[in-house]
Amino acid sequence: MSTRDDLLASIANTSKDYQVGVRPAPTPAHVDRWVNQFDSAVQLPILTELDHVLKKTYFNRELVAWFLKGLIINKDLAGNDPCSFWRGINFLDIQQGGNSQRDMLSLFDSFLYEHCGVHVAGCGGTEPVYVYLDDVIFTGGRVLQDMSSWIKTSAPAKAKVHIITIAYHRGGQYYAKNKIAEVADAAKKKIELVWWRCIEIEDTKARINTSDVLRPTMLPPADTLVAAYAAGMQHKPIFRTPSSVGMNEFFSSETGRHVLEQEFLKAGVRIRQMCPHFIAYQRPLGTMGLETLGFGSLIVTYRNCPNNAPLALWAGDPWYPLFERTTNSATAIKRLFGGTS
Repeated sequence: MSTRDDLLASIANTSKDYQVGVRPAPTPAHVDRWVNQFDSAVQLPILTELDHVLKKTYFNRELVAWFLKGLIINKDLAGNDPCSFWRGINFLDIQQGGNSQRDMLSLFDSFLYEHCGVHVAGCGGTEPVYVYLDDVIFTGGRVLQDMSSWIKTSAPAKAKVHIITIAYHRGGQYYAKNKIAEVADAAKKKIELVWWRCIEIEDTKARINTSDVLRPTMLPPADTLVAAYAAGMQHKPIFRTPSSVGMNEFFSSETGRHVLEQEFLKAGVRIRQMCPHFIAYQRPLGTMGLETLGFGSLIVTYRNCPNNAPLALWAGDPWYPLFERTTNSATAIKRLFGGTS
């Protein structure tokens, strides 16, 4: 096989369990159809870098299961008698958009029963200790929305909440943590948050040069469509200084990273023209409430591709997506970001 054939097969294999049972399993032909939408000169560089990145950022079901099983016996969280700890936990099922929390709870339930002989529904004690379980925190908007609603309504006057995710983006976690504290103060409730994660992903503005998300170093030269999009932004883009593969080293090199940043940005601007139903928050490099070129996450789970990833990965008709996603409505997205542009 050629190098291109190897890369097509590798990407398909990495994501082989993507939405299994819902969509056909990814094939090399599927990946090839997707990458053929880019200029021929950049197709091989895109495949090369994306193959490297997805091996680090694609969370398959096996990895998620490993994370959840590890939670049950994590001594830092559950102590020396984990089954007693979990029996006393009140599990929150309060997600207002999407099904990630419900799916994670369902998986966790099976492992908890296997290890402790108790289901999530059978847990809960008199102590106000709760668990909010989800897969990944991106902008922080979803956990903020869910927790805010809970605090304002059914939360007790005093509670400890373990917020557990496989990964969180540092900017989103920081934003959610502070805003949730403000909501609790306004409600005159004492809510202690304890954050647990397997990996932190750097996306903050202060550390843009070592970020783990797509942050271009420049606008693509001589691309009039991207230039026009950027010119229409009220707040002009902030660019990364080149040379870093990121805190978690998701990228293979500055050169490989640059290819994805430039080509996904160019494609994202064109996709926005092709798909006029996109709202302002759905930016070329991924959904983001703040006015930027986009969130730029490259995390994809076996369940879904987040809309915080570049449009080039998930946008639909007439664009052909690599990771067709189960979408939330524009109304839900507006609610998540407070309805402001």
